[in-house]
Amino acid sequence: MTLRPSTPLITFLSPEFVHQDDRGCLKQLVSQGWNQVNVITSDPDTFRGGHYHQHNREMFYIIEGGFDLTLEKDGHKEAYTISSGDMFIIEPQVMHSFQFTQKTTLVALYDLGVTKVSETIDIHVR
Repeated sequence: MTLRPSTPLITFLSPEFVHQDDRGCLKQLVSQGWNQVNVITSDPDTFRGGHYHQHNREMFYIIEGGFDLTLEKDGHKEAYTISSGDMFIIEPQVMHSFQFTQKTTLVALYDLGVTKVSETIDIHVR
């Protein structure tokens, strides 16, 4: 029997606003609620993650590329194939791992910031 978590491990989102015309496209991802924003690039066949955040919610927007995402909490595991244009939130205390299958550029946002919660960094491994 697989135990279901009381809250979802991942929530898929859409940008708040999109405007597209003959000049190109503007996507407003969020307008409030996030204190730290990182741009991350990863090469194919690389691994990142293998950790969780005790306090932080983390949002991701994939600019280009893709990866296999594995999530785990309280013995419950989920796996997703993530690609360009995907946008999602991972809740606190959810272990997350990324196996990059393509050259990838993504934006990662933290609601609190990994160094603002306490004197220690909010990145944990089991």
